Amino acid sequence: MSSSADTQEPARRFIQSGSRWEELAGYSRAVVDGRWIMVSGTIGQDFTTGELPPEAEAQCELALDVIEAALAEAQSDLGDVVRVRVYVPDRDDVIAISHVLRRRLGANRPANTTVCCALAVEGAKVELEVTARRRREVPPAA
Repeated sequence: MSSSADTQEPARRFIQSGSRWEELAGYSRAVVDGRWIMVSGTIGQDFTTGELPPEAEAQCELALDVIEAALAEAQSDLGDVVRVRVYVPDRDDVIAISHVLRRRLGANRPANTTVCCALAVEGAKVELEVTARRRREVPPAA
């Protein structure tokens, strides 16, 4: 018979990226719960300078860089992404953003929903939110 310690779920872990928005709104860039990683909506902003590139494609690349770093901290990668939600204020940017996603996510082909809507941060041309599930077990921290 196993003890409750043997079947206990691993503790939830919270990952921060240094975004001022995380501190302002009291959220985490990502939450790791077992093999699941939920990454908050991420805009293409350089969090050290506050700058947003002028093009939607460049913002998408930067948002994916931030997401990729959060996934790496969770011992995961873009290949583990099972769902992506894309928020775009200008539908004319959807195709360009889609090309970036296709290239960066490769053959993974996660479920995708794209919504055209206003974004909370002025100048943001895309916001990405992903859910990932690690394909492999990660030993608990000692």
